[in-house]
Amino acid sequence: MQILHVEGLTKYFGGLAAVSGVDFTVEEGEILGLIGPNGAGKTTLFNLISGTLVPNAGKVLFKGEKISGLKPYVICRKGLVRTFQSCKIFPEMSVFQNVLLGALFGAPENIAWKQAADVAEEAIAFVGLSAFHDLPAGSLTLVNQKRVEVARALATEPELLMLDEMMAGLNPTEVGEAMELVKRIRDRGITIIMIEHVMKAIMNICGRIIVLDHGKKIAEGTPEEISTSKTVIEIYLGE
Repeated sequence: MQILHVEGLTKYFGGLAAVSGVDFTVEEGEILGLIGPNGAGKTTLFNLISGTLVPNAGKVLFKGEKISGLKPYVICRKGLVRTFQSCKIFPEMSVFQNVLLGALFGAPENIAWKQAADVAEEAIAFVGLSAFHDLPAGSLTLVNQKRVEVARALATEPELLMLDEMMAGLNPTEVGEAMELVKRIRDRGITIIMIEHVMKAIMNICGRIIVLDHGKKIAEGTPEEISTSKTVIEIYLGE
């Protein structure tokens, strides 16, 4: 069943089309990869879907409802949430407080503090941060700060999670652990779209991949199809 439908999505900055006529759909329960060179429009596309930016043309449907043009917090409460390329944590607040904010303000319905606390505790445990529960989030390593952001997103109880370069800056061991976390999130019934430059991750955990270049979709297919596409190899993957 289709959970997201993107049609003709376009965004101009001045005379530059950062995203140009992009179409794609996402099925419930899949992990969709989004790749392309730096400046290809990947994060701009995330910003358009999540409501940070308003498109100049096109539309986004989430579970059949048009969400393009809505505020980010409204979209979040409908069940679509994203993380950021650069961690957007509150560094002076504890790990628990960071994740609690997601439960209190991002959930689809108002919930009591005790219930929100339980949701936050579960999300923290799920991403493996229980040992850091009371520490300031800013004192954590990069990999754990990224996990704080994922936990906060999960605390909003999403149906669709968009991950923006979750594995950037991680060592090979950390990448492997992050890949397992992504698969466990999917196994909870959460659909995932992930922007990633770590090809090992994209090729191993995504069922389908979309390639952007200069704001346009230039390819879409299985990991095998993308890895053998002459166009993608020339523009992005290299020999």
